[in-house]
Amino acid sequence: MSRPARASHFPISLFATPGPQFQDVFYTVPRAGHLVGGVDHHIRRDHFPGHELILCLRGRGFVRIAGRTHPVSRGQFVWINCHHAHEHGAITADPWEVYWVRAEGPRLAKISEWLAVSAAPVFADFDRAAAEPIYRDLFRLVAGNAPDAPAFIHAEVARLVALAFSARQRQGEPQTPTVSPALARAVERMKLFYFEPHRVANLAGMCGMSESHFGRLFKAAFGTSPIDWLRRERINQAKRRLVETTDAMKEIAEQVGYRDRFFFSKDFKALTGLTPREFRNREGTSIR
Repeated sequence: MSRPARASHFPISLFATPGPQFQDVFYTVPRAGHLVGGVDHHIRRDHFPGHELILCLRGRGFVRIAGRTHPVSRGQFVWINCHHAHEHGAITADPWEVYWVRAEGPRLAKISEWLAVSAAPVFADFDRAAAEPIYRDLFRLVAGNAPDAPAFIHAEVARLVALAFSARQRQGEPQTPTVSPALARAVERMKLFYFEPHRVANLAGMCGMSESHFGRLFKAAFGTSPIDWLRRERINQAKRRLVETTDAMKEIAEQVGYRDRFFFSKDFKALTGLTPREFRNREGTSIR
């Protein structure tokens, strides 16, 4: 006589309603739990708030995103950006058991892009031993609803994100968009000769590209324009000189590629929130 198929059940099922004062600052967890999956466990959504972070404790499951099915097995971690159509569930022959949290918060969508979770939602080489106590701490924090819980919940979700980054690195998969060798030549030129004037047309020509194509590739790789990247590199170099030398402001401005000291000061404050003098004083080196 065959045994009846196991039905799904939740040893832990938690709900929370984070306050609006935390949602713009912290990672929050409105839903979390421990699922012992059965043959009936199957979820399909067109879109849903948040990101589901799932740790497979035993058994097997699957996740389907953008028409591709990814198998999940014991010890693996799954990141699902629920804002996009997705499907996941247990494998009938060996239903999974999982810890999971649904996280929300600033920058999670961007981080999921860096980790390429739409194309590769399963993290194979994941540190399960480190992750399990994080989930248990999150369950305790969400259930306790203490006044200081939001900050600790944020920290625990950040630890899961860090483990995901480490797993991706061990898998040898890129964490950020690939920088083509042609683009890298332009970047290396700006890093070595940041103090020289650079035009986008010249940088694009060095890479054998049109200006528009070069600009699109650069922004996809670095999230900013080539000229804005160069501004920030010059300011980084200026910071070092402000702290490590007693050179005058005019000299430092010229050293990092600014011909106008006043424009340098204006640019420095726009990017750092401080004037060069304020930055130097704050970092402990006074002007002599």
